[in-house]
Amino acid sequence: MTKMTGAQAIIKCLKEENVSIMFGFPGGAVIDLYDALLDTDIKHVLVRHEQGAVHAADGYARATGEVGVALLTSGPGATNGVTAIATAYADSIPVVILTGQVPRALIGNDAFQEVDIVGITRPCTKHNYLVNDPKDLVPTIREAFYIASTGRPGPVLVDLPKDVVASTITYPEKKKIKMQTYQPNYAPHPGQVEKACKAILKAKRPVLYVGGGVILSNANKELTELAEKIHAPVTMTLMGLGGFPGTNPLSLGMLGMHGSYAANMAVAKSDLLVAVGARFDDRVTGRLDAFAPHADIIHIDIDPTSISKNVKVDIPIVADCKAALESMNAWFDKSADFDSKASAEKHQPWVDEVAEWQKKHPLTYHQKGDIIKPQYVVEMINELTGGDAIITTEVGQNQMWAAQFYKFNKPRHLLTSGGLGTMGYGLPAAIGAKMAFPDATVIDIAGDGSIQMNIQELATAKQWGAPVKIAILNNNYLGMVRQWQELFYNRRYSATPMEITPDFVELAKAYGAVGLRARTRDEVVPVIKEALATDNLVIMDFVIDREEGVFPMVPAGKATTEMLLV
Repeated sequence: MTKMTGAQAIIKCLKEENVSIMFGFPGGAVIDLYDALLDTDIKHVLVRHEQGAVHAADGYARATGEVGVALLTSGPGATNGVTAIATAYADSIPVVILTGQVPRALIGNDAFQEVDIVGITRPCTKHNYLVNDPKDLVPTIREAFYIASTGRPGPVLVDLPKDVVASTITYPEKKKIKMQTYQPNYAPHPGQVEKACKAILKAKRPVLYVGGGVILSNANKELTELAEKIHAPVTMTLMGLGGFPGTNPLSLGMLGMHGSYAANMAVAKSDLLVAVGARFDDRVTGRLDAFAPHADIIHIDIDPTSISKNVKVDIPIVADCKAALESMNAWFDKSADFDSKASAEKHQPWVDEVAEWQKKHPLTYHQKGDIIKPQYVVEMINELTGGDAIITTEVGQNQMWAAQFYKFNKPRHLLTSGGLGTMGYGLPAAIGAKMAFPDATVIDIAGDGSIQMNIQELATAKQWGAPVKIAILNNNYLGMVRQWQELFYNRRYSATPMEITPDFVELAKAYGAVGLRARTRDEVVPVIKEALATDNLVIMDFVIDREEGVFPMVPAGKATTEMLLV
């Protein structure tokens, strides 16, 4: 039973949780913790803005599957992190955020840099805590890691009053965590698995609809096995890309508002939709009454509150995606009624029909002269990296072009803000991923608008030896909003032209990075090759077709079959 300060206990507890890196920004309320960090081998990455700290921790978590950790001071330090916390919450990313707080005696007195961060973040955390008693300090942090990483993952915030951190405590023995009110279920009900598998046996036009839960549960191999076993097409949400190989012949790519024609038509014409770790969000479903109107729906999800939340399902399976898919594969392997060859023959006409849609309406674009098309840039990034890079994105057109034209064959290789759509996510997330995997190629595909939201993190990347590559698709517009204004507001471009933008090549030099620019199609490949060969932080500025749009596109309020094509 060792006596130590609260700050020392927090560091010891983080070591217990196998934390090797954390992201943060110091301040008075957490100065004791920063002092204790000097006596540990935990690497602390100093960011330039607290939002960047939580995004970097989020990127680290997405890339590794481990819990990311951010450390913020009180007041504005904590509130600066809220957008990034909400980003992690929307996408179910395990992050623990430690925030400083004024001493307990000052809470509620409008003290300097005091804010009720527990109250502020209650709607956008899986759980949060204010540590009122020093003896609860370590148990609370242990519980925070447990909650963040189990069940449906999510961010957990622990608010730390300065006097609690400075107090002397006895370090408690580690015990197995048991919570009466939190007991996530991982194992699928055998009866529901059997119902689902029998429904698949009867189906003539099945489609697997895959979300981020497949990646979070590391179920990509089990998913691929099931898809190939039953010979069914697979479509993915933005968060599910990489959960099934994008180059597999059964892959339809992404569905929904900017999904492929084949994916949206397949869902609309299917007689059985198997949703795995997806939540039927509005970007996927379009008009609800027209979504998969002929299909029975199987829904596998670890979160019972997601079942029938947006779309009524016929066969719910509340379970971990990996465990459920393992059980389904095992059922088919043992079933006397199932024959893989017969299933393939039965579903082949359906697979051929879907393939014909893909052939008739592929993801494409129209090249005009030597102007740079953004889709071509993404295609060349895919080709020159062998599809093996970790891609982060900002939000907007750049995000959708990346999702459409980069073929993600592996999970945890697309890191993007899906649910919240947070501009400024990509660069700090790329830093988090690069810190986790120093030998990996990490590329942030960005727009000239969103990259400026957290562009100060170039200094973080440079200081901490994270030579990510940034590909800016530069059209001098806030592109996605401009596209809506073009299509639905008679080209009334209100507040979307970016009349003043930095010279990104010179800006790169100011941060000690390398800046490259391409103005014509022929310059695209040489710029990418040079960037990939450069052992430094690199900004690639691609001056693209100013009014290029993202297509297909499903207008708001329309069915997903009512797509605007190129």
